[in-house]
Amino acid sequence: MNQKRWTMRISGRVQGVYYRAATEKSATGLGVTGYALNLPDGRVEVVAEAEPDRLKALHQWCLQGPPAARVDDIDVTESAATGEFTRFAIRR
Repeated sequence: MNQKRWTMRISGRVQGVYYRAATEKSATGLGVTGYALNLPDGRVEVVAEAEPDRLKALHQWCLQGPPAARVDDIDVTESAATGEFTRFAIRR
């Protein structure tokens, strides 16, 4: 396996629009593990681990998000996967 970890910080209207829940559904469908978390500054942080093609698919989904969201920017950092996640979850 060639797993990677992407940490994505999504800016825009992404809190209070079911962004985390919709991301959880999308990530689970793609076989991606990790979490989505609301940040105090209004962004959503998505930490995802999977093969690069699955991470790219999740990134493409995150660019749109759920219908009520407006994504202005996504900052992505890549690192080595840790294997610490067994599923994708919402963190509070």
